[in-house]
Amino acid sequence: MTDKEFAQALFSPRAIALVGASGNLKKNTARPMRFMRKHGFTGKIYPINRSQSEIMGEQAYADLADLPGPIDQAFVMVASDLVLPMLEPIAKAGAKVVTIYSDGFGETGPEGMVVQNALIARARELGMRVIGPNSIGLADLHSGMILSVNAAFEAESLIAGELSLVSQSGSMMGSLLARAAARGFGFAKSVSVGNESDVTVGDIINALVDDPDTKTILLFLETIRNAAVMAAALERARAHNKPVIAYKIGRSEQGDSLAQSHTGALAGNDVAVDAFLQAHGVMRVRNLETLFELAPLAQKYLGKAGSHPKPARVAVITTTGGAAATVVDNLGLMGMVAVAPPPAFIDHMASRDIKIRETAIIDLTLAATSAQYKDLLEQLLQTDWCDAVLSVVGSSAQFHPELAVKPLVESVKSDNKPLAVFLAPEATASLGLLQKAGIAAFRTPESCADALSVFFRNRDPAPPEIATISWPSDLPKHGLLTEYEASRAFTALGLTTAKSQVIPVDQTSHQVPYPVVVKISSRDIPHKTEAGGVRVGIKDDQEFGQAVSEIRENVRKYAPNAQLDGLLVQQMEGRLLELILGYRNDALVGPTIILGAGGITAEISPDFAIRLAPVTIEQARAMIDEVRITALIKGFRGLPTGDINALAQTVVAFSKLAAISEVDIQEAEINPLFVQKDKVIAVDGLIRLG
Repeated sequence: MTDKEFAQALFSPRAIALVGASGNLKKNTARPMRFMRKHGFTGKIYPINRSQSEIMGEQAYADLADLPGPIDQAFVMVASDLVLPMLEPIAKAGAKVVTIYSDGFGETGPEGMVVQNALIARARELGMRVIGPNSIGLADLHSGMILSVNAAFEAESLIAGELSLVSQSGSMMGSLLARAAARGFGFAKSVSVGNESDVTVGDIINALVDDPDTKTILLFLETIRNAAVMAAALERARAHNKPVIAYKIGRSEQGDSLAQSHTGALAGNDVAVDAFLQAHGVMRVRNLETLFELAPLAQKYLGKAGSHPKPARVAVITTTGGAAATVVDNLGLMGMVAVAPPPAFIDHMASRDIKIRETAIIDLTLAATSAQYKDLLEQLLQTDWCDAVLSVVGSSAQFHPELAVKPLVESVKSDNKPLAVFLAPEATASLGLLQKAGIAAFRTPESCADALSVFFRNRDPAPPEIATISWPSDLPKHGLLTEYEASRAFTALGLTTAKSQVIPVDQTSHQVPYPVVVKISSRDIPHKTEAGGVRVGIKDDQEFGQAVSEIRENVRKYAPNAQLDGLLVQQMEGRLLELILGYRNDALVGPTIILGAGGITAEISPDFAIRLAPVTIEQARAMIDEVRITALIKGFRGLPTGDINALAQTVVAFSKLAAISEVDIQEAEINPLFVQKDKVIAVDGLIRLG
């Protein structure tokens, strides 16, 4: 079926079958029928129940074959063992999409996954797409098509709006709808994807890109399924200027495990997922409420604010200094800075009879009039010394909502400079007025800072396309490569590697200039140091002979059955800085590359940057800037400078491992990578092939 046919059956069904519908209003299976009648759905609804001929005053059908006309979608609410037999009659009734509320499938473990796989295989044979199983349903709030059992739709009225939500958690879908509605945010579509056995988050995003009612797409994620489909959908959303905002659990180790136990899915490496979202233009928030609070900011200004320095500069205007201080503190925690007005701007405002000082919080105090506040706000929005303007409103927001927000609503806005508002008190009415005016307003200082930091986070351009690279024909195509073999692969990519030579285990002569390092070379001994198989700083032939003898004895004791390829002799190299460069074919998002601090520093305080591979030279430079320790080779306090250009080129070249298709590269690492004054050298490395 085409994308258009899928979207029509999914979001705009003309006729729906409710398989397993109940007339008992206390049961969940009665809810979809009741919700749709309550909220004005005008399409045809066919309840299917073998024991009831009438449900809620409407005719019920014992069998799908008895329906008076075709259906576009079926919502299945029967026991898990009855779902598979229902697929064929559902297909014969004309359905292109079947949404399965029933649980007891892949989320229960291996046995349930076998049943789920059989279910999907049969649906594909019948030409149907499946949402779920274990899906709490979906809704179109504009049409009243509430094909869901979620209690959030018990509300007397639903706010139809421009946000659409795709959630991997059914319960959180309802929670977010309720939280947002309390703030005056309306939704267009909402979908609980359940187990994503067939239709994934990416498929829903793709359909929402073409939905005229959807202006912003919100995601509640526990994992990533079918990254290729999701990536393509996200790039379509970016091309159509539809912001995508995501909240994903799994930042902590326990969050990872909870995500896995909930759906039976692999949660994966959260930093890799973060890199995936960043690569495809998604704004990932840290606070749940920021998920919808960020939407007005993203809709109006995303892509228009232009470039900005780091950290992003925020001008904070207020009449309540204490409340402003709380949000300024959070701005700092999120990597931004509240910037003081320069003297020229202070003089400019003085000429307009408004006195301000050169402080990080521009406090007009309660003596200021609404006209003065409005004038200062408009002048700030026209300046070039700040990247955003944040207005902090005090108690008047609670008791005088119209007065408090009047200068904000009536001010002349900038098309390029974002305006945000933080209301210090609990002020629902003022929040509603600002929301109605399309102004991003925040209830807590944490969500306000979260939204601004996410907005100003640099999102990568569309992933680069590079030509396929050949794997050296004389290197192995499976398993763990020796260090020497890995260095040859790195050299083929264009990296500079330390001068080296492999000699027989019993040989004591070599051609590498002293001083040297000597290491055992064996696929059976990946951890050479633990085996006593490494000696460094060897200055002459006498020391070399002694080192070789010690290594042979240590390895014989450590791994007597190991197959030895020989000894790797490597020239000693100096460095200004030691880094790690790693590559991993992540189970969820595919090839990733990581640059981080090397040595024991990395164990004490993680310091790294990660991107999807391959990367551009601009992305490589951004990664270098993100790794804090690289400041030591950028002239920090008079220290020698390293070759940053060579480092960026090395990162780019290493990331091209993702362009090799002849072998399955599971992981690769250069550890350490030495940065010198005029070059960058790979000193030790590994490659593991599938």
